[in-house]
Amino acid sequence: GFLREFGLEKDFKLNVECNHATLAGHSCSHEVETAVAMGMLGGLDANTGDPQVGWDTDQFMTDQREAALVLSAIVRSNGFAPGGINFDAKTRRESTDVNDLLYAHIGGMDAMALGLKLAAKLVDPGGALERVKRERYSSWTGDVGAKIERGEATLVELEKLALAHEGEPVVGSGRQELADNIIAAVVG
Repeated sequence: GFLREFGLEKDFKLNVECNHATLAGHSCSHEVETAVAMGMLGGLDANTGDPQVGWDTDQFMTDQREAALVLSAIVRSNGFAPGGINFDAKTRRESTDVNDLLYAHIGGMDAMALGLKLAAKLVDPGGALERVKRERYSSWTGDVGAKIERGEATLVELEKLALAHEGEPVVGSGRQELADNIIAAVVG
């Protein structure tokens, strides 16, 4: 919001830090999806933290599910440039051996590599998850939805449409449980 408010969105992009998302009560995948949707993703600090401790631990991301969900938006948008992904991470206080740093990097790289492969499966246009999403948001490809997407619909027009409609609108299922099961089947 700050960058748009002051006309700086073309000069700066966002660097999403996964551990900071956790501290704000969000998932990193939510933060990345939002930044991509706004055309503002500039970088990713691929770290994580322990949501139960409440401070910035900057651990290496070693969870393939988390990595797949974080990387899905990046894969779906064909990557991002300039910018990139870095490990703004370190070993934890209890890890005092030099080998711990090596294990942390190996675990982080392995999780990101597998996460990238899984993300590609999740966002496959012919895949089950993308089919569920297309069905769920199909009204956005119709006349009114497309006009809203293009920023051409006014609130006055939409109010008239709503008032002209008899009764309550039919609300279709978002099929969240199906989507969750598809994600679980792909990423474990």
